[in-house]
Amino acid sequence: MYEHLFWDMGGTLVDTYPQLDESFVRVVTEHGREVAPLEVARLTRRSTGEAIATLSSRFGIDASAFEQAHDELKARWEREPAPVMPGARELLADVRAAGGLNLLVTHRDRASAQSLLDGLGLVVDDLISTADGFDRKPAPDMYLELLRRHGLDPDECLAVGDRPIDALAAHAAGIRAATLESPDAPVDDEGDFEIAALDQLRPLLGLPEPA
Repeated sequence: MYEHLFWDMGGTLVDTYPQLDESFVRVVTEHGREVAPLEVARLTRRSTGEAIATLSSRFGIDASAFEQAHDELKARWEREPAPVMPGARELLADVRAAGGLNLLVTHRDRASAQSLLDGLGLVVDDLISTADGFDRKPAPDMYLELLRRHGLDPDECLAVGDRPIDALAAHAAGIRAATLESPDAPVDDEGDFEIAALDQLRPLLGLPEPA
């Protein structure tokens, strides 16, 4: 059983993918081409940068068009946050009630991440960002810092993310990892556990099913 949960943000704690996929499909459509939403989804699940590079090359659309759409979406999220991932709010509360910590590890700017949490009414016990001077995942630095800061045993911790780099970073810090993925848009699984919904983490954390 694990006690403490290390969360990724976009695509794990917050359900950002549907709107991101829609924005990239719209760019392709506006340039007179067509792409299946599922094809875009399979690209964005690997990385936003890879999705932009692939779509730009395939359709002959300047990458700046996708980057602008992404920036506009992030600006919109400041006003109208993407929804919380199903089951996340309850899982946060139950981890806390059981005496565990919810720790957020994100590439998002700290102010932006905190603003998104506030807008969604989500509370975590600590937040660490690349804006704090740490290398991006798959470097383990952010995980190691949170372990040090809270005096945690890696064997009592579980990381959850939606991309291979989340699991790779956690593993490099000695933490086991679960990968949240859609069966329709699978990723190269580097995690110890593969889940399709956050509630599937509950047995690993010794938590009951939600009421």
